[in-house]
Amino acid sequence: MSRQRYIGALDGTGHGQVIQQDVPELKPGMVEVKVHASLISPGTELSGAKTARREGKTEVGTPRPFGYQNAGEITAVGDGVTAFKPGDRVACMGGGYAQHTNIAVVPQNLCCLLPENVSFEEGAYAHLAITSMHALRRAEPVFGEYLLVVGMGLVGQMAARLGQIAGVYAMGWDMSQFRLDVARRWGIDGTTLIGTDDAQAKAKEFTRGYGFDLAVMAFGGDGTKSLEQVNSVMKLSPDTHRMGRIAMVGGLKTLCGWGAALGNLDLRCCARTGPGYHDDAWELGETSYPAVFMRWTTRTNMELALRLMSEGKLDVKCLTTHRLPLAEIDTAVTAHIEDPNNTLGTLLLY
Repeated sequence: MSRQRYIGALDGTGHGQVIQQDVPELKPGMVEVKVHASLISPGTELSGAKTARREGKTEVGTPRPFGYQNAGEITAVGDGVTAFKPGDRVACMGGGYAQHTNIAVVPQNLCCLLPENVSFEEGAYAHLAITSMHALRRAEPVFGEYLLVVGMGLVGQMAARLGQIAGVYAMGWDMSQFRLDVARRWGIDGTTLIGTDDAQAKAKEFTRGYGFDLAVMAFGGDGTKSLEQVNSVMKLSPDTHRMGRIAMVGGLKTLCGWGAALGNLDLRCCARTGPGYHDDAWELGETSYPAVFMRWTTRTNMELALRLMSEGKLDVKCLTTHRLPLAEIDTAVTAHIEDPNNTLGTLLLY
């Protein structure tokens, strides 16, 4: 008889359920993990649930398992795995692998050892941490520059903090006072409440009249108006051209004029967590990317994020607002959808 596991799933009405399914096969290059904590990614994971509730869907349908970041203890390793052993504490990531479940089976290169002083709950932030890190790398921060982050959800919060670690001054924009309060509590340099504050005046004061050098837009949905607002506060050359780098991450969609309409701004799309993710051979450890040519892969980004947590520089504990057992997954989903102004980092515990 096959072993069973419990896993969080979303039904057609936009509600969370816990279902049972077979534990996936432990194939070569993979590890089995007893999960202790997983983190909900409210933007990516819950967009369909939000739509279903908004539209009043009533057909439950077949619940769909979800989640892509957790942390726990390795219980078994597949053939060809040499970097891990049973008993190792690890952070795990990856859609279809590191789900909201008590038992996960994950490719070895999507796992990293947890430093001794990093908890399972902190380790569960790894995937979104390196999503933020990759977006920031794409924007190429330079020591002393001014960074604008638009959207202070989990990715935006960590992009701003990582920017500070890289030596830039970071300001966050959001329409939620709650999110900006979180940003201030964990030390982000400046904040602007969009729709209430004078964004241009605060940007001018924050950048000492210079304008922002780089920006990260970290939210889903239509970003056309936001891009126009960002454009208006980027640095301006004497010949009236806007300049700087704007990285776009997540499910953002925007319309804009190209060519001369953008002046000398660079718009840079950001896909996921760095090179390697979704390369099956790399994930399983069957091939590697030479570090001399590709220093920052998904794996090395994750190692760095965990190191920064260990050193107290990336204190993700500041972002956690809810800690609930897997059995209460619908309460967690509902909090994000119906009470977003009091909900940010939600951990499911096992």
